[in-house]
Amino acid sequence: MPAERFTPTVPFRPAPGLRSPHAQTIFASLFRSKDVPPSRRERWDTHDGDFVDLDIYEGRSGQAPHVVLLHGLEGSSRSGYVAAILRGAHARGWGATALNFRSCSGEPNRLVRSYHSGETGDALGVLRRVRTQHEGPLFAVGFSLGGNVLCRLLEETGDAAPVDAAAAVSVPYDLEACARRLNEGGGLQRVYRARFLRSLKKKAREKARRFPGAFDVRAVEGARGLIAFDDAYTAPLHGFRDARDYYARASSGPHLGDIRRPTLLLSSVDDPMVPPPGIPPEAAHNPHLTLLQTAQGGHVGFVGGELHAPHFWAEEQVLHFLALQRAR
Repeated sequence: MPAERFTPTVPFRPAPGLRSPHAQTIFASLFRSKDVPPSRRERWDTHDGDFVDLDIYEGRSGQAPHVVLLHGLEGSSRSGYVAAILRGAHARGWGATALNFRSCSGEPNRLVRSYHSGETGDALGVLRRVRTQHEGPLFAVGFSLGGNVLCRLLEETGDAAPVDAAAAVSVPYDLEACARRLNEGGGLQRVYRARFLRSLKKKAREKARRFPGAFDVRAVEGARGLIAFDDAYTAPLHGFRDARDYYARASSGPHLGDIRRPTLLLSSVDDPMVPPPGIPPEAAHNPHLTLLQTAQGGHVGFVGGELHAPHFWAEEQVLHFLALQRAR
């Protein structure tokens, strides 16, 4: 069923002092609250003998909506943007399940392979299982890498997608273009790149100890950018020829026309990790997609209000959009 016209609850206005994309991105990453409602952690085995850890929050009733959340690169169920959706869902009486991708829950996964921008199997397995456990509407929300995973999942499943509606925030629709932007930028781009590589290489070293010879350790240690890291690690461990093959096959942008569930795509034009135009223009041709793009907001930022009392506009709009789908 096509998505109806969507109007935000309020226009996005950056908080004073946070008008630059980097200020938006960094402030949100550092100062967004990580407080969450009471939950339980469960470990679910995967089809290939690995596992994923999930934090599960119960709704007020079996008929209440349930939201499955997918975090970004090297994030987790404890990331601030995930916590914001969890708090909002809890306030509405909804349930939620926050998925930790393999290796992201604080414990190494069992297998040499891990997760990547186009790995949809684990998320799809979780959604299908959650669908059997709840009678109410099932929604899904993905941020950054998790948004790309969600879009690819919706594209691959089409009319059989196990969700009633979805939302994806700050998605890197063209993975190669985004990797090049992070690779080539100086200044704060270099900071983002170093932060990702520090975490990714730490996990790669642990994998090398457990699985000697699985990949070229020297090439991984020598990687100075995400493309080199994906060439040496992500691609060979997950069945891709090289980083370019990985980006081409995992990018959600070329396939957005295949989505058949009401889906909000929310991005900012000034995203420092996603080069313009951000959301592919072709997305406008799919009536199931609702495009919401702001001039400012950074990457998973969208900090409004005041510095001493910020509010996070993107999460508010995601919950508003999903509530409207429930009411249909």
